[in-house]
Amino acid sequence: MGSVCRRWKIDAPADVAGRLSRNEPMARHTSWRAGGSADLMYNASDLADLVRFLRQLPVELPILWLGLGSNLLVRDGGFRGVVIATQKALTDIARPEPSALRVGAGVTGAKLARFAVRAGLSGAEFLAGIPGTLGGALAMNAGAFGFETWNLVRSVQTIDRHGAIRERVAREYRIGYRSVTGPPGEWFTAAQLQFVRNFDDSTVSIKELLAKRGASQPVQSANAGSVFRNPPGDYAARLIEAAGLKGARCGNAMVSTQHANFVVNTGGATAHDIEQLITRLQRRVREHSGVELETEVKIVGESAIHAKC
Repeated sequence: MGSVCRRWKIDAPADVAGRLSRNEPMARHTSWRAGGSADLMYNASDLADLVRFLRQLPVELPILWLGLGSNLLVRDGGFRGVVIATQKALTDIARPEPSALRVGAGVTGAKLARFAVRAGLSGAEFLAGIPGTLGGALAMNAGAFGFETWNLVRSVQTIDRHGAIRERVAREYRIGYRSVTGPPGEWFTAAQLQFVRNFDDSTVSIKELLAKRGASQPVQSANAGSVFRNPPGDYAARLIEAAGLKGARCGNAMVSTQHANFVVNTGGATAHDIEQLITRLQRRVREHSGVELETEVKIVGESAIHAKC
């Protein structure tokens, strides 16, 4: 399939400071450590550079935004378009008000949680348990330990594919469990977050949350976090385990024996191995309990030809 699709070979745009690479292996940039290559990848230097880059792109060029790659699977045939990496570009944190922070979308959850604690602000501790950037957390309303990202959001800054910047308030978005719906064709570049001023040291709380995560999740293995959303009134992990799938394998992809809602790369797994295992889990849980598991991870790109597990 990938062989018959258009591959993009644009020249490096003028007057930009970032780095454009070609045929970039996405296994280097995703936490699953699997997947094919992107035609192009752009590492922007800052927001102004990103605006200049977007203004020069062909309007029909597909764009994939990348933070830490912790909730993403790129199929083995690769991504036909440009991947825009934000982790090193959108990393500013400012304090416009005593109880608020303005945070770039490339800031990691762990860095934001630590910054807030040092600033005497509480409410961001749970973000230490989310292995991604704020941009990804905003896009899916990421949560952990009973807290969700959009509970903190007062306003956001967005950019469209033409480089236009907009400021939007939280009420312009419809927020649900692992779901965010807003103006189409825009991506988050920053957010203003509201906290509670708390001068107690929350470092211990962060350490406790991280210890809890380490005890219950396979943090030492290559994975993408929770694969499925929890269905109403139940847990995906419980349903998978009840279907007898804890430890199930497809090639070198395996359902974690520590937490059944995690699929780990045991070494050398292909994106196909991982996707086939995800499909198998959905089918078996549907047959066993009648529940349709919905993926929380984003799967993109072109398939390559592989045998089924």
